[in-house]
Amino acid sequence: MALMDFIKKQFVDVIHWTEEGDGVLAMRYPMQDFEIQYGAQLTVRESQMAIFVNEGQIADVFGPGRYRLTTSTLPLLTNLRHWDKLFESPFKSDVYFFSTRLQLDCKWGTPNPVTIRDKDFGMVRMRAFGIYSYKLTDVCKFHSEISGTRAQYTVAELDGQLRNLVISSMTDLFGESGVPFIDMAANLDELSRTLEDKLARVFERYGLVLDSFVVQNVSLPEELQKILDSRIGMNMLGDLGRYTQYQVANSIPLAAQNEGGIAGLGAGLGAGLGIGQTMTVAMAQAMPGGSAPVQPAAAEGSASNADEVIATLEKLHGLVAKGILSQAEFDAKKSELLGKLV
Repeated sequence: MALMDFIKKQFVDVIHWTEEGDGVLAMRYPMQDFEIQYGAQLTVRESQMAIFVNEGQIADVFGPGRYRLTTSTLPLLTNLRHWDKLFESPFKSDVYFFSTRLQLDCKWGTPNPVTIRDKDFGMVRMRAFGIYSYKLTDVCKFHSEISGTRAQYTVAELDGQLRNLVISSMTDLFGESGVPFIDMAANLDELSRTLEDKLARVFERYGLVLDSFVVQNVSLPEELQKILDSRIGMNMLGDLGRYTQYQVANSIPLAAQNEGGIAGLGAGLGAGLGIGQTMTVAMAQAMPGGSAPVQPAAAEGSASNADEVIATLEKLHGLVAKGILSQAEFDAKKSELLGKLV
């Protein structure tokens, strides 16, 4: 009976792993109830590494190449098993293969806005996203810290942990740097390099090397982005005084187009030059070599002209209401008269 049990035993004489598809980082070679034949062949391909584990303890590590498994090629396992030099019996050991090739196009992003303190806006909520790549280099550390005795460990299973590490490090960096959001958004390359340096130590803890890290975008919530857009618009227009003059100049034709707008325009122009005087100064300042501000005598003349223009426009508007004058004719005359104010 003992002889029959021995004959039924199955021995492994070739050990190798061919990756099928993407996404596997670690794989335990299937040898349940099998024994490894002394002198068996172990093949480790490029972008792979293999380890032998004896009763939960990591023994020998193999890089790419082809090996004949003997006491000379398994020195640590030989020592753990207390084999002598003449040992040639089949043996049992867990064998794990690891993929050491680059894992590319790994995406990261903030699932929820990250709250930071900004010099310009105070407390703000910010989002960011990008990509990174890494590879496995220290298989012993990865086996001890991450994959363990799992039959298989995939990239997808590790992604969540790495993504959380990225977001945590990014939040700390933003809080410590004190760099305003606008400066971050304008210097994404520098921000990427700084984060890559910070994250390299975190990845190293798990036996990984961070190959590249890219911040593709940082953004603010919609309501804060509108405030930022308004500030950018103000900067483009210049100081507040110039912005006010610009708004006043634009309001004149708009007011004239609305029903009752002529009367409203007249009230504004009649109140000590009001809009007309402001517009004249704004236009003069905007022109190269603009003239000096309007003198009081000129201002009085402008006020008189403004009254005449308003009276004429009111009469013309009445003719439009009676159907005597067309809207196109009124618009043409209105543009001519308003042009005299400047």
